[in-house]
Amino acid sequence: MINSKKVWSAIGLSVLAAAVIAGCSDQSGPSDSSAPSAAPAASSQSGDSKPAERASISQSIYDRGNVAPEEGTIEKNRWTKWLNENGPANVSFVAIPRWEPIPKFNTLFASGTAPDLIFDFDTNYRNELYTQKQLMPIGDLIEKYSVEYKAFLEKYPVLRKEGTKPDGKLYEFGRINTVQPNHVLFIRSDWLKKLGLEVPKTVEELFNVAKAFTANDPDGNKKNDTYGYSLSNITGQITDAMFGNVIWIIQDGKWVRDWDRVKAANEFKKRVYDAGLVDKDYLADKNGEKATQDFITGKLGIYGANGGSIGLGLSMFESLRKNNPDAQITPIELPASEFGQFSPVLGNPVQMTAAINASAKNPAAVIQYVDFLVKESTQKVLNYGIEGEHWKTGDNGCPVIISKEKNKIEKDYLTDFQMLRSAVTFGDCSKFESQLDLSNPLQKEFQEIIHQAEKAYLDPSRPMPQITHIEHMPSIPQELQLILTNTDQPIADMFNKAVVSGKSYTVDQAIADAKSLWTKAGGKQVEDWYAKWYQENKDKAFFTKDIYEVAKKG
Repeated sequence: MINSKKVWSAIGLSVLAAAVIAGCSDQSGPSDSSAPSAAPAASSQSGDSKPAERASISQSIYDRGNVAPEEGTIEKNRWTKWLNENGPANVSFVAIPRWEPIPKFNTLFASGTAPDLIFDFDTNYRNELYTQKQLMPIGDLIEKYSVEYKAFLEKYPVLRKEGTKPDGKLYEFGRINTVQPNHVLFIRSDWLKKLGLEVPKTVEELFNVAKAFTANDPDGNKKNDTYGYSLSNITGQITDAMFGNVIWIIQDGKWVRDWDRVKAANEFKKRVYDAGLVDKDYLADKNGEKATQDFITGKLGIYGANGGSIGLGLSMFESLRKNNPDAQITPIELPASEFGQFSPVLGNPVQMTAAINASAKNPAAVIQYVDFLVKESTQKVLNYGIEGEHWKTGDNGCPVIISKEKNKIEKDYLTDFQMLRSAVTFGDCSKFESQLDLSNPLQKEFQEIIHQAEKAYLDPSRPMPQITHIEHMPSIPQELQLILTNTDQPIADMFNKAVVSGKSYTVDQAIADAKSLWTKAGGKQVEDWYAKWYQENKDKAFFTKDIYEVAKKG
């Protein structure tokens, strides 16, 4: 799943520069054998080093604080032991705080102790490391020492394109995911039925349904205790998506900074807020936990869920049914606005996740370790655990969990060991649906919810409004990034203020103030850079249309 803070492209401007679209490789450019100047030794730079017998290497691993005490730590547990016993090298693991990784990485690089293999989802940060010559080109190393990943590149050449930096060299390893909905907009369909309403097809109909859910006692408890809508976290992001409010758009064949959609989205937010259809304290609900609780306890009628068609969605659905046994929910197409009809953000199908430290003393051993990680047999263990202990083969031929309780302790912290696991390796078995127990009526019902979400959001006629997935956005020069950094939060604050301030501060005033700040900060330079980049890369970069092409291929 995508981190929700990094997907909020409709509010945060700087987040739109958080990823780089590579693919501008010049085949006539220098070969990967000329490594970054930061590499310390000629043998490492040239890729001529050979892996020693049981070489010792290191890799980073996110620490989410979710390893049970009896399992050890994220650096030393049953799975790090398994990787060392079954892999080609002795691997030490370096813990990186999941939600604040950059300070830790910076400290490690500054002290010369950064791990050999860097795993990080933040494309913008990896691009900074490239700019600082902290990453090693890997093209020649792959040619010399790789079997598994080399074959994977040949099968999915888009990985080579996306892992290539502006100097024409390959620097990053990646994976191919299946395309699936990430954000899902749910509506209480039993409330619709009770009040004699239809699924809203337009934003005006959405407003009217939210008003009825708020005022007409849909839960039948004779109390004024329901909200029709939410603006917290994911639902707020989905609201922006309805209006195509993603800051940067393609208009008349050009990449431009939008203000019209920003205005329309925030006017709608202000309208539902002023009408009392949302929690008045939604701005304090930064991670959306209160909205989630309101939905699963039957106090909220329309709710946007992160991971709504996978495990998070199922957990939410199970909690809702536990509290409200008769509750019915349906994923709905995003209502159309004056700008068209769109879908919320999808999962990224082509994801770059790893690179080699330019100071790695034995890069050949790192390549062989990467080969081990991407082997299907390794991926299977890191995804499902050990056969007979954590999974067995189900009736559908796919692995199914033996014991949720056992897996919760022993396996569920494995997620970040899977950053080179490609879902396409396992076909339909990689889909969350394959893990459902269809003899369980609730899970059988959730299977239909998954299908409804896919039908609603995997249709290119209702595309994501973003130019591309956040992780494929071009990474702008640091001096221009500073402009975004300096305007990001102040502009977000202006629109938040406009939504909650009634007549004392309007959306029009916020637009005027935001434009003024943007201009004074030098925003025109950012606009010009994006426009120029688009003209130079529009025929070779990875855009939203390419995501739907991947989805079409399954």
